[in-house]
Amino acid sequence: MLAESDLLKKFNESVPTQVADRMVGGTHQWVYRHRDNKQNESDGNTDGSVKQLDAPDAALLASMLKQFRDHNIDSWSKSKWTAFVLELLWNVCHRGVEQAGLAAPTLPRPLRHRDSLLRATGVDSDQLVHEVMIRFCGVFLDQGFAGLSLPLRESGFAASFANLYLQPMSIMPSWMKPMRAELASIAMGGFDVHRSIAQSLQSLGVDDTEQKDYIHQTMLALRGWAGMIWQMETAAPFFPMPAPAGSLAEFIAIHLMLERHAIADAGKRLYGTTDLHQIHSHTSAKAATVPVASVEQRTYTVFQLAQTGGWMPDQLLAMSQPQWQRLIGAIESFTEHDRRRIFHLAFEKHYRTDTLNAIVNHGKRVAMRPKQEVKTPPAYQAIFCIDDREESIRRHLEEADPACETSSAAGFFAVAMYYQGADHAHYRPLCPNVITPSHYVREEPLFSSVEDNEKRAQRRRRIGAVTHQVHASSRTMLGGWITGIFGAVATFPMVARIMAPRLTSQVRELVGSLTRPPATELHIERITEEPGQDFDALGYSLPEMATIVVRILQDIGMVESLPPITVFFGHGSSSLNNPHESAYNCGACSGGRGGPNARAFAMMANDSRVRALVAEQGIVLPDDVRFVGAYHNTCSDDVEYYDLDLLPRSHRNLFRRIEASVNEARARNAHERSRRFESAPLDMTPSLALEHVEQRSEDLSQARPEYNHATTAMVLVGRREWSRGLFLDRRSFLTSYDPTIDDENATILARILAAAIPVCAGIGLEYYFSTVDNEGYGCGSKLPHNIASMLGVMTGASSDLRPGLSQQMVEIHEPMRILFVIETTPARMLAIMAGNETIHRLVSGRWVQLAVYDAETSTIQQYVDGQFRAYVPTTDELPISPSSIDWYRGQRDHLGFATLNAGHPRGEQ
Repeated sequence: MLAESDLLKKFNESVPTQVADRMVGGTHQWVYRHRDNKQNESDGNTDGSVKQLDAPDAALLASMLKQFRDHNIDSWSKSKWTAFVLELLWNVCHRGVEQAGLAAPTLPRPLRHRDSLLRATGVDSDQLVHEVMIRFCGVFLDQGFAGLSLPLRESGFAASFANLYLQPMSIMPSWMKPMRAELASIAMGGFDVHRSIAQSLQSLGVDDTEQKDYIHQTMLALRGWAGMIWQMETAAPFFPMPAPAGSLAEFIAIHLMLERHAIADAGKRLYGTTDLHQIHSHTSAKAATVPVASVEQRTYTVFQLAQTGGWMPDQLLAMSQPQWQRLIGAIESFTEHDRRRIFHLAFEKHYRTDTLNAIVNHGKRVAMRPKQEVKTPPAYQAIFCIDDREESIRRHLEEADPACETSSAAGFFAVAMYYQGADHAHYRPLCPNVITPSHYVREEPLFSSVEDNEKRAQRRRRIGAVTHQVHASSRTMLGGWITGIFGAVATFPMVARIMAPRLTSQVRELVGSLTRPPATELHIERITEEPGQDFDALGYSLPEMATIVVRILQDIGMVESLPPITVFFGHGSSSLNNPHESAYNCGACSGGRGGPNARAFAMMANDSRVRALVAEQGIVLPDDVRFVGAYHNTCSDDVEYYDLDLLPRSHRNLFRRIEASVNEARARNAHERSRRFESAPLDMTPSLALEHVEQRSEDLSQARPEYNHATTAMVLVGRREWSRGLFLDRRSFLTSYDPTIDDENATILARILAAAIPVCAGIGLEYYFSTVDNEGYGCGSKLPHNIASMLGVMTGASSDLRPGLSQQMVEIHEPMRILFVIETTPARMLAIMAGNETIHRLVSGRWVQLAVYDAETSTIQQYVDGQFRAYVPTTDELPISPSSIDWYRGQRDHLGFATLNAGHPRGEQ
């Protein structure tokens, strides 16, 4: 490394110039003093003021001077002096590390026997175990992807595993044959899973105090499959074919059983024994001697710190052995993880300071604007999800039409339901994953289109059956031959999707109209007392609808001065060749699309019977107020409106204005999004940018259809007045809340945060961990991924299930704990934390950052070490820009905050 790099020629980049100059200058003087003193000694003229070097030190200096040819030292260039100083520093550090005489630290003893075996011999027993477990988990959890169903699946993980490998035609690896008797015992019934786990741990010689950790690490060895089994076992309604109860425990039992036999097989080959205790004795003794750091590695660390700290070579030469021991001990006690943590905290603090400064300074500017004496309703309102991707389209809509007003709520809009679309085979939940819905809603064709819908449904079933048959047959020997012969035909649509994605999409849309359901409506009104999946049990009762409407209107502060039209925008994302689609959809809908929730809410709020019940709770919805449901595709920036036939003629001109403003906003939004895409020119017009994002969503070869939540960093909860006109760079979730209509117990805020904090924190942590360890917590590059069991993806043909985010989704993300800034008081926030265990654990456990904001005084208090402390801004400066496009034009990277002159409410300046 030394020979192939500039390590001994240039100071590292983190060393300030003045420090480097001081080290070179000081060493220059030190060398001349001792060089001249040595010459004087030869002449008999000793300078007593210069301390004599010890023999080893003098020898080192003499060797260095000879190496650098000191006869022309007076003409050395600065670069040569730099190289001399660095090489001298390296030699001094190397000698000091050797002089310290510290034993090289070793890695801690592995807990799992597999890890000891791998470290000692390089043999990985998990390769054998996982080859079997991955294949079986894939077919056991399959949701319809496999060609054949697993026999006896309902009898449980262990029984079906034993039955599969005991079948006469089953091919059992040679190392598994000794476990045939155990499998036969399982197949006979009466399998005690906990007893089996205990026996395996005892056979492996795992101490009682380590058994819990051993089981934990066993699950982490296949964390993806183990986690999915647990989800399918505990969240059964979410899956068409859930896992039987006890599946995770049986997974652990089978894994440990396989592990025993795989290690025994390795021991037989390596040590001539199958005794697990003897094998572990051999491997653990050898594994414990593996050193963590060599002399060179320690030297390198001290060498880098010496440069950064400006430690002079002569100072290090003067250090004694105990001093070197203390220095190295201090360095190694301050571990790499400690250093990373401090750097990361500093990184978070830098962004947090910029954020809080911007909020305070922008809030002061807002407070200085003239206020309206009488509040007049906006021309119309647009309600979006709190999603950070909706921040920019809200901002652009306000700039395109300042007379509008935008607000936001969690994108399920309080309609927690299991939903089945007209062309869906199963119900799926559309609500946060912390909520278990009890209501079922189905999309149905209009009564006049029932027969037409049935014909289209039959076409879909036939096409689906043929497609599935072709897919299954292609895996047979004959099917493989046919696929090989006619497979070239399939390249034509594939090439078309790559070369002309928009045109191909339009053709697919035209063909798809033959099977798409006709005009539909939602079955949202329930007749029976209790909700369920029966026809009359679908939907909600009128009082339940009224409760939902009141809740959302209160949450967003929309209780008076309502405009004629309010549009609720659910959101989702669609793109080709994207097995991670759920990660791109609405987090508040458990990875589903929020369009049905927006549509359902609008239907409820437009019902006169529901309005009467809402009025009883203090919110009057005039007859001329209408709600419209809509869906925003965050990938293509397409917008779809629902049930427009029900909009009165008196409102249609206003709707055309809304539609035009939204179209302008989505083009501008596409323009802002496109600056992040390297393949998009920075000088595109908004209309061309819209075409670009539409093309990305239909491009088969596109690995980055959109960047999703990448760059998200904060959540603002409060009135729009103090954040409107603040450029947030699509990095903030926005949650509407009006503290002036809340009670002393902050009831409204408590229920808002009950959904918002877990959802936003979950998204933030998902991106955080997938960024800091993309292979461990993420799923690596999406390019080699293959769909597994209709549940997730694997890398290549066989791997652990990869539930994290891909490299392409997080490549521009900055991993930080998400920052919540909430418009409330410290006392109310503390009360909410005390009353909600989930929020308390997230905040007190420091999984998120928290601050509260007083909009009246533009002051912030930050939650630190269990209490709120006043935040003092570090600057009163905040850039001002005419509009969003003027601020981000020509830029690709992250941008700072700015006040935007465009888009002030109803033209205020």
